Amino acid sequence: MNDKAMINAFGREDFSRLSVQEQALVARRERVLGPAYRLFYERPVEFVRGEGTWLFDRDGEAYLDAYNNVASVGHANPRVVAAMAEQAARLNTHTRYLNEGLLDYAERLVATMPEPLSQVMFTCTGSEANDLALRVARARTGGTGVIVTSLAYHGVTDAVAAYSPSLGAASPLGAHVRTVPAPDGYRQTGDIGARFAADVRAAIADLQRHGVRPAMLIVDTIFSSDGVFADPPGFLAEAAAAIREAGGLFVADEVQPGFGRTGETFWGFDRHGIVPDLVTMGKPMGNGYPIAALVGRPDVLAPFGENIRYFNTFGGTPVAIAAASAVFDEIEDRGLMASAKMVGQSLRDGIAAIGNPAIGEVRGAGLFIGVEIVGPDGAPDAALTSRIVNGMRERRVLISASGPAANVLKIRPPMVFDMNNAEFFVTVLAQVLWEKA
Repeated sequence: MNDKAMINAFGREDFSRLSVQEQALVARRERVLGPAYRLFYERPVEFVRGEGTWLFDRDGEAYLDAYNNVASVGHANPRVVAAMAEQAARLNTHTRYLNEGLLDYAERLVATMPEPLSQVMFTCTGSEANDLALRVARARTGGTGVIVTSLAYHGVTDAVAAYSPSLGAASPLGAHVRTVPAPDGYRQTGDIGARFAADVRAAIADLQRHGVRPAMLIVDTIFSSDGVFADPPGFLAEAAAAIREAGGLFVADEVQPGFGRTGETFWGFDRHGIVPDLVTMGKPMGNGYPIAALVGRPDVLAPFGENIRYFNTFGGTPVAIAAASAVFDEIEDRGLMASAKMVGQSLRDGIAAIGNPAIGEVRGAGLFIGVEIVGPDGAPDAALTSRIVNGMRERRVLISASGPAANVLKIRPPMVFDMNNAEFFVTVLAQVLWEKA
């Protein structure tokens, strides 16, 4: 309970500020869950119900959710809930039996991607999907080396934690892992794509110097933990070419930016005009029901699949597929990708128009936004960022923070976030900024 190294974490020093009831809940949580779990905000909040873009606490107070993209088509979405309940009442088993619904969904999923990406392997979580990506990459390339950005988060399995530097110093990186700076167009100068590719080539050379053959470069295509970097579109292409020249694979981690969240395209990699060798996805896929997947080219998947048996008890069950299919229906029938583009642009414009000098830059794509918070000298201001995040929570609006200096407001609401939500959000953010800055 004392981990301020985690951005926006509750710490022991915050305990005395809580009510007696809140202290009792925190103490129970610590006693029964142990020390590894973390809570958001200086004053944690307990939710008992969700609806659309809103979460409700025990007293019935509504909080605007501008952070939880897991419920991508809205909390307690009626269509998703009904699909899950109907399927659970009929059948729920694993993928070792024929199931037409599973195939229907797999075909629908790969139809959103460039043609070479045509085969799917289902998992329960994004962590598992990225773990599987590493196994596939090793089988395909014969290499073990992994290149990631310097504050990347790709998951929590033992293998994936070894290439998730955002987990902190107490979770060491593997000897086969190299990190490169994120493509920061705000603080770096020159051609961002060329710089990023040069850093990737340097990491490849260092791996090779130590006798490690590269297996993959994996990037979250919105760089959410590194501080949210989306522009200019296309900057990833040269780095993808660099890893392939070295015999490795380019893996697009779409767990956070995928399924239309960036507004312009269904997948974050599409904004860069590239076709990955593997694509991983998770979180928003089932609107909170655990389903995730790895999609790849048949020739990339073959060396693994032909020699290693793969099975996942809960990956791709009929209930999971029902939830994921309903999410697809919502995105398509309600035009949520186009809405993400329109509302996201309005939200970014509104934040920029606040005009507070603490706002260094507003960036992102669709409903994935980063706001750089700086001091009078232009340096990152993590303390102010924390005050803003917690000030928003006190006004019942939920966001978080990211970036190596912990100074980037991380805004990624459910895709049903509308213009009224955006207007309310900007009003509250303006109040908090002028009060806290």
